[in-house]
Amino acid sequence: MFGKLMICGVALLLMAAQARAETIEEKVQVCAGCHGENGKPVDKTIPTIWGQQAGYLYIQLRDFKRGDRKNEIMQPIAAQFERDDMLAIAEYFSQKPWPDLGQPRAPKDVAEKAVSASRSVGCPACHLDRFQGDGTVPRLAGMGRDYLAKTIADFRTRARGNNPGMSDLMLATSRDDLAALVDYLAGL
Repeated sequence: MFGKLMICGVALLLMAAQARAETIEEKVQVCAGCHGENGKPVDKTIPTIWGQQAGYLYIQLRDFKRGDRKNEIMQPIAAQFERDDMLAIAEYFSQKPWPDLGQPRAPKDVAEKAVSASRSVGCPACHLDRFQGDGTVPRLAGMGRDYLAKTIADFRTRARGNNPGMSDLMLATSRDDLAALVDYLAGL
């Protein structure tokens, strides 16, 4: 209970600061509280947004604002932004360098299992061969291990509902293959 109150309090403080923001640099300061000043998220279940695809970032902000993607911190923050703000914020973060989270590479057998699983599911068709993403498709290479695992679990349970096709793919893939993908992607 205390944790939820703390999260809500932080969200309220961030929204108050955001309401006074005028420049893009001021508007994105609210993001650093969770996503990190240097692009390294403060919690391992929070995604890296520095260097992420601009189109993808915009869609996620839009989906949080609409309520298509649920998060008790992001929804009230995104609700404050207009479309032009979201586009500018997405572009701002896409121009930042992708941070090195210092995650180890997957062992050879795990990497081979992950590559095989990704080919059978068709991951490279959208996320590309090196999982860099493109446009509205997110970069997965080097994303935080805990965030990847949480996101896959949310897609499997349909707790994350803003991309039903991903839910279908995650449900069609074995848990062992998904675990290998998490380790592989985090270490790229």
